[in-house]
Amino acid sequence: MARKRKGRDISGWLVIDKPAGITSSAVVNKVRWAMDAKKAGHAGTLDPDATGVLAIALGEATKTVPFITDALKAYRFTVRLGQATNTDDQEGEVIAENAARPTDDEIKAALADFTGDIMQVPPKFSAVKIDGQRAYKLARDGEDVEIAARPLWVDELTLVSRPDEDHVELEMACGKGGYVRSIARDLGEKLGCLGHVRELRRIWSGPFEVEDGITMDTVEELAKTGELDQYMHPLEVGLDGIPEVKTTADGAVRLKNGNPGLVLTSDAEYGDEAWASLDGKAIAVGVYKAGELHPNRVFLH
Repeated sequence: MARKRKGRDISGWLVIDKPAGITSSAVVNKVRWAMDAKKAGHAGTLDPDATGVLAIALGEATKTVPFITDALKAYRFTVRLGQATNTDDQEGEVIAENAARPTDDEIKAALADFTGDIMQVPPKFSAVKIDGQRAYKLARDGEDVEIAARPLWVDELTLVSRPDEDHVELEMACGKGGYVRSIARDLGEKLGCLGHVRELRRIWSGPFEVEDGITMDTVEELAKTGELDQYMHPLEVGLDGIPEVKTTADGAVRLKNGNPGLVLTSDAEYGDEAWASLDGKAIAVGVYKAGELHPNRVFLH
């Protein structure tokens, strides 16, 4: 018999304004403990030194994680010009330097080549798997890591400020799988001056804004009290990016049993992925076909 997982049956989203110096997995574990939740997961890893939006799914909301992972995300970051590091951020060893410094106009012109559909090579120190092993492990072992380029959609990349000649602050909105460190590295190479990420902050992720986030100090302070529940966002927020279809009581029963269920109103078109609701509560996610939703994910709440 499978061991029953301890904790509360609590479902929803908690948005953390992640501090630097902690891994995303450690944040998830702390939130799960603080909220005494049976199940928790995050929607998109942040590097340990990165800060900002880390959306934590609890309970049944973990079934909506892929929709947040696939959504656009925005980052504000500072690039240190004139230096390349082996990790493409400030934690790494400086491996090359260049005295050239581009003008603001040259930087703005170069940014155009990093928007739209681009091909990006992830950093050697990343979690990308090569022959079953993480790239960062191979790199730490001194192996020459070759990582294939992969497609990335960059919705927007803009110059925010130029604090001094050695630093530039940028803001980027991009799709799934983007590496800000690669943008900094490749931009520096294109400008002929080299570059790496100095600071990185995720300012929004899908429907979640950094202003929605609470600090880890708040998590610690309110741990095990139940007061953290007031900061939770409904499970349904995680479905913000796909159409909602409304079902009936009978349709909801059929959907919960894994069968196609009747829907009354719909913004979805035939074959679209959509979610069915009853009285505003998510019942299931599935494929909309001719007045019915065919479920592939059912919510047990």
